[in-house]
Amino acid sequence: MPSREFDAVLWDFGGVILSSPFEAFNALEVARGLPPDTIRRINAANPHDNAWARFERSEIDLDGFDEAFAAEARALGHDLRGRDVVAVIHGAIRPEMVEALRRVKQHYKTACLTNNVNDSGAGEAYAREVGAVMAEFGAVIESRRVGCRKPESRFYEMACEIVGVDPRRAVYLDDLGINLKPARAMGMTTIKVDGADQALRELEAILDLPLR
Repeated sequence: MPSREFDAVLWDFGGVILSSPFEAFNALEVARGLPPDTIRRINAANPHDNAWARFERSEIDLDGFDEAFAAEARALGHDLRGRDVVAVIHGAIRPEMVEALRRVKQHYKTACLTNNVNDSGAGEAYAREVGAVMAEFGAVIESRRVGCRKPESRFYEMACEIVGVDPRRAVYLDDLGINLKPARAMGMTTIKVDGADQALRELEAILDLPLR
């Protein structure tokens, strides 16, 4: 029988349901002759109020992000536009994670907690595929709509309010440790997703539920 210790499973999207965008970032860096992890270093500077953070909170549009990110890149000695980065962030859907989500939602509340942007430049076909997966969740909490983002504590509080779950009775999966820390501080059981197989093994053990 599935564990009754929990009432909800909360999922990040990129890097969990989708493959990691960092692989695409690294490929772009190679193509541009930039040092490895250049994009991550740019995004790590002033992480709560940089171009990426403001874009995810809908404080600036794509044109504003393009200019602001380029300025941040120049400050670190690199030539890279924001639009070039946005163009490669669309990860591939991991079908095994979607199947796990479908099995989980038969027994638990589910929600997607995602930092996203208003204009990602995704094609219509990809947008439809992502939309179909998003429809599998009981709730979707998007930074671009709520005006705050991970790892801001308010984002997680809002998610728990919307789902109707005590954070101590929730499991949360994310591929970034910085996003897991606030969830863990609230009492959530967390899983750092390094890959689909590893994440599903850990989630199966926590829930006592076969997911594959």
